[in-house]
Amino acid sequence: MNLFTINTGYFKLDGGAMFGVVPKSIWNKLNPADDNNMCSWALRCLLIQEGERLILVDTGMGNKQDARFFGHYYLHGDDTLDKSLDNCGFSRKDITDVFLTHLHFDHCGGCIERQGDQLVPAFPNAVYWSNADHWQWATVPNAREKASFLKENILPMQESGRLKFVEVPSGTPEGQLSSVSFTENISIRFVNGHTDKMMLPQIAYKGRTIVYMADLLPSIAHLPLPYIMAYDMFPLTSLREKTNFLQEAAANDYILYFEHDPAHECCSLQQTEKGVREKDRFALSDL
Repeated sequence: MNLFTINTGYFKLDGGAMFGVVPKSIWNKLNPADDNNMCSWALRCLLIQEGERLILVDTGMGNKQDARFFGHYYLHGDDTLDKSLDNCGFSRKDITDVFLTHLHFDHCGGCIERQGDQLVPAFPNAVYWSNADHWQWATVPNAREKASFLKENILPMQESGRLKFVEVPSGTPEGQLSSVSFTENISIRFVNGHTDKMMLPQIAYKGRTIVYMADLLPSIAHLPLPYIMAYDMFPLTSLREKTNFLQEAAANDYILYFEHDPAHECCSLQQTEKGVREKDRFALSDL
């Protein structure tokens, strides 16, 4: 198995929304805001080469939206999905599986591209993975979350005939993290605080366990328990999920891989008098 970091650029979101109830006087020291109160965040995907499969976890925002849309999010930086794939020796045609943690636009926007007047899969040979519960949640969205679920990012996957669903485990108590097997070395953990049935890949790699954190923990700055995004649909569920996960991760020496941290790809954990905090920060390539 080989793992590759796939950087697709940076974007900006309101700092207050990203840190929820935490005051700006505190969070601004962690990720300083610009004059519009916006902070930069990474759009960091993960490429997993396992046997004959080449699995891309999330796809960034893509580039098919109009200038007005991107004007809200200030997409910036020199990285693109294609450039990052090329740096690893691959192209979009090589991808066999696109695994989507959830269907918010900054995680799945790169799945679909425009070809003339048509919206088509951006990975022509890939199967797209979601789960039935989250698909229903995204395609019949609530009013609060509707702006994050864009039909042009989602429906063409199903229309292409390449959409498949991961089985959702049943009977898990709220706040507990259930999981199912995806491949020999990858299991999928389900969490519900940020959005219904978000999926976190957990990967056995070089004798370690790496968890792709998606939006359960967007960055190292979100490790303290109260640091929960205002974007989360069910913040108290997020709190319970974070608490349970961080205790497990610290006890078992997991490595956390961050999708949105603007400066740090990975960290290990340690128990401190203030709770679970980062131990070492490093790049995925350092493993």
